[in-house]
Amino acid sequence: METTHGSRDITPRSTTCTRIILFPLPFESHISPMLQLANILHTRGFKITIIHVEYNSPNPSNYPHLIFKPDPIKDRFYEIAGELSTRQDATYFIEYLNKSCVDPFRDCLARFLTEPSEERVACVISNSAFYFTQAVADDLKLPRMVLRTNSLESALSYYALPAYDKRACFNLTKQDNEASLPEYPFLKFKDVKKITTNPQGMRDFATNVRNQMKASSGIIWNTFKELEELALEAVSRDFSVPSFTLGPFHKYFSASTSSLIEQDRTILSWLDKQLPMSVVYVSFGSLAHITETEFQEVAHGLANIGLPFLWVVRPGMVVGSEWLESLPKNFLEKMGERGRIVKWSPQQEVLAHRATRCFWTHNGWNSTLESICEGVPMICTPRFSDQPINARYVSDVWKIGISLEDGYERVGIETAIRRVMMDQEGEEMRKRIRCLKEKVNLSLAEGGSSSQSLNNLVDYISSF
Repeated sequence: METTHGSRDITPRSTTCTRIILFPLPFESHISPMLQLANILHTRGFKITIIHVEYNSPNPSNYPHLIFKPDPIKDRFYEIAGELSTRQDATYFIEYLNKSCVDPFRDCLARFLTEPSEERVACVISNSAFYFTQAVADDLKLPRMVLRTNSLESALSYYALPAYDKRACFNLTKQDNEASLPEYPFLKFKDVKKITTNPQGMRDFATNVRNQMKASSGIIWNTFKELEELALEAVSRDFSVPSFTLGPFHKYFSASTSSLIEQDRTILSWLDKQLPMSVVYVSFGSLAHITETEFQEVAHGLANIGLPFLWVVRPGMVVGSEWLESLPKNFLEKMGERGRIVKWSPQQEVLAHRATRCFWTHNGWNSTLESICEGVPMICTPRFSDQPINARYVSDVWKIGISLEDGYERVGIETAIRRVMMDQEGEEMRKRIRCLKEKVNLSLAEGGSSSQSLNNLVDYISSF
């Protein structure tokens, strides 16, 4: 399906002296794709200005080609940031930001628009979760486009969430938990418990986001047509505004440098010493937390399988621990050079490395896309938000990985790693994900679906 533009007359214009304002959500998995989009649009001739909040502000010196507003939005997020380690439901934090940022963002944007400049401002692009920005943009008569940093399928699935709490799905029997949702058969009722612990809050949030996406001037997706073609058709039917699938964003550049967390690049030399296709790579993302018991089960599972592993353990990831205090006794000494634990990794380079054979992931959309792009099968342990939806697609629809259905338990962990790393089942997954990798490359090549969608987006923004 081709990208559509509704009834708007698209007249390509020069992007010279045209500025776009971007407003990212202040979390690693959201800031990275927004900054990648900024770089993509900059290479197409647009001037880019970033407005951001105080929490997790990016370092402007890493992006000398972009303009960052010198005074971040006063978000007052520090008042609740400490609760990130105890609350896994994202709606609590995002709703707070949607309330605390309204006036500061309006004032900042209004001041910027009245400053003397030879450059016209074409539009503002905000993260879809910042739904309040639609009303602000309307008041200032500025077109607002939306960036969705998750998959098309997860966006569609969220719209079924309003009915979840009515079904009392949080009090189902074990057998009922395994049943599929009528609207989305690939999802199971037990997945809903991971998506949100706050059905009412998620219902309100999903409704607000959807309504303001429909009121926007267009939607930008970090995905590619061939991966989610049926979902793209459904989105195009549901939303009258145009959709642009120009992802995966990170593939437009050799390696992304948009991470807010310092990467340990020493592990690349360790990977160089490993045999080809021999390493299990483990990372649960930038926000997820696990218990001490779960952490120890992961350690035992990795130790018992006898394969080399690279394990990312973010400081504070284990509830109640600073970093590695909860490891089994003498774990590091016993593993020696077979295992490496780091605080953060250059993930794209790790997944692209010849030694990496399997990715054990939380299935955030960025990580899922990066694994597809490098042809690395996955083991899935989703925690919350869109992660269970992505994991179901990986294991049950695309069949390029397996889900750890019983959570973090050492015997199940060993079995899952063996299936992906050693069994014929893993080889079949590898063939399928390599086919998707090839589709990624074709979509980004000249004339491919993502390349054409980017051209359409450039023309569309230039027509404002």
